[in-house]
Formats: sequence, structure tokens, C-alpha cells
Amino acid sequence: MAAPIKRISLWSGPRNISTTLMYSFAQRIDTQVFDEPLYGFYLKNSQAKEYHPGADEIIKTMETSGEKVVEMMKTHSEKPVLFFKNMTHHLVPGLDRDFLKDLTNVILTRDPVEMLPSYAEVVETPTLEDVGYKMHVELVEQLQKNNLPVIVIDSKAVLLNPEKQLQKLCEAIGISFDPAMLKWTPDARSEDGSWAKYWYTNIHKSSGFIPYQPKTKPFPEKLKPLLEECMPYYEKLLKFAI
Repeated sequence: MAAPIKRISLWSGPRNISTTLMYSFAQRIDTQVFDEPLYGFYLKNSQAKEYHPGADEIIKTMETSGEKVVEMMKTHSEKPVLFFKNMTHHLVPGLDRDFLKDLTNVILTRDPVEMLPSYAEVVETPTLEDVGYKMHVELVEQLQKNNLPVIVIDSKAVLLNPEKQLQKLCEAIGISFDPAMLKWTPDARSEDGSWAKYWYTNIHKSSGFIPYQPKTKPFPEKLKPLLEECMPYYEKLLKFAI
């Protein structure tokens, strides 16, 4: 009997290393990757369409039925390992989250001191709903309530030691680590969403995990209220990080 398909859903906030991890998993010959399959659904059903770059194109070219996307995630079977790069804020209220039980859910977080200024370069006035920290904690609590595994990774830890953290992540997921996950050819990938031209400049130039570099610019004064909202959630997430 064939082993069941491993369906991995990475739940990330924006301006993190989620695309880097998608590129990393794409190097595995046993894995197929998917770039934010719920993005079109999210934009169609939220006010974010008013300020996300390329929103009209995304809505026109993607499946915007959340139920159909979820069904695809639950039934697609082309390879033994499927990696869905998702954003936590794409879980728009009203979408039945029962499908989480059919996935191996990995939550990717990042220090908001570093993430918020980066995000504000593209979306000028982000909100708590945009950046995902509160929803990440809610997702952890939901998984715990349903006795489902909780896997949390922090981007800084990954960038400081990619091989070690990928080994730990693969072990937590229940798949073998593949050294091929550490390197790739600099370029775009066919799986990239249409939004790549706005967000993926650095990853397209990279050939692996870019070493961690702390931010040196002063934190923007206008983002400090949002930072105060985000930090308690981020600190809760770190308690679960592998």
C-alpha cells in the first residue's frame, strides 16, 4: 500500500521567508509546491483588493472560490509531498477551517520589529489583520483545541542555521531531510504567482537562504502602535517554535 500523501500548509505572515521556503521545498524531487492558492479568494472577499498591488490581475487569473481551493488542497495527488505556501490572513472569516485536519500545518513567524518596516514599503498603512500575528495565535489555539500538531518556526532561527532548522522541520512534518533543499538556481519559478514582480525581487536573485542580517535603520515612529499590538502575539508564538 502506498504511503499517504503528505500535505503541508505553511501559514505565514507577509514579508517573511515563506517564498524562500517554497523554493527550498521545490528542490525536492518528491514535492510539488503551490504559491498562495487562497490569494484570489482573499482579495475577492476583503478590502485588501483596494491596496494590494496587482489585485485585479490576481482576482481575474486565480480560483476565487475558497471551497474549491480547499478541495484542491485536500485531493491533489500528483506527488507524494505537496507544499502549499499560504498566508494566515487569507483565512477569511466564513471559510470552514475543518480542512486543517487534513493538512500538516506549519506556522512561520518573524519578529515584527523587522517585518513591519519591510511590509510598509509596499503597503503604506498596514493593520493587525494585514500582518497575521493575531491570526497565527488563533490558529495555534484552534489546532490545540482539535488535538492537531502545532509546528511553529521563526525566520531568524532558520536563516541563522538553515540546515539544522530544515532538519528539525522535516522531522516534525514526518519526511526525510533532503540536502537539495539548501540550494537552487537564481531565477523565477513557474509556480510563482502573478504578484512575484512586486514581492520576489530578492528571492529571484538568490541561490539559497540569505544569511540573517539585523535591521539597522531606526524603527518608523508611525508603526510603533502596530508594533505594540503585534508583540504579545509574536512572543506567544515563540514559545512553540521548534
